[in-house]
Amino acid sequence: MPMKDILVLYYSRHGATRELALAIAHGIDSVPGMQARVRTVPPVSTVCEATQPDIPEEGPPYAELRDLEECAGLALGSPTRFGNMAAPLKYFLDGTTPQWLSGALAGKPACVFTSTGSLHGGQETTLLSMMLPLLHHGMMILGIPYTESTLTTTLTGGTPYGASHFARADSAGHGISADEKTLAIALGARIARAAASMRERP
Repeated sequence: MPMKDILVLYYSRHGATRELALAIAHGIDSVPGMQARVRTVPPVSTVCEATQPDIPEEGPPYAELRDLEECAGLALGSPTRFGNMAAPLKYFLDGTTPQWLSGALAGKPACVFTSTGSLHGGQETTLLSMMLPLLHHGMMILGIPYTESTLTTTLTGGTPYGASHFARADSAGHGISADEKTLAIALGARIARAAASMRERP
């Protein structure tokens, strides 16, 4: 039986959201028959003539619309921008009208993840706002249940709405915490199991 891809689509400015994406991908890959397809989006420039290379200098490739069409599920990640997703990710999603019209994502499982620079920096509003376009696409949103014991003990990131990272001002470059990684892996495994279960239905 061929492997099924879960698209892990994110934008990251300083690397924390990328770390969460890779942890979610690890969780996805732990589920038999499922694999992560990690993709990012280019930054948005205010300069009209600015261009980005077709292939980024490092990290995963830029997402294409066919990645959405081919995926069995979607994990969507962004740093917070005033309590909302970053413009580059919103710009990409704004171009998915053909997939909305065709129902390409309808019925597929999805989850969201984010990173903030402060404890009350808008994690929950960002995660909730990221769900809105996915709901319009007809996707089934998954969060992190409290059966994941780390959710009740974490002193860093992690919410029932999705995986998250709290980047303290004094922890630049230290990466995501052990709790944040545990919850991100759990979320990745959960969306992969959901996609595998849906695939097995007649």
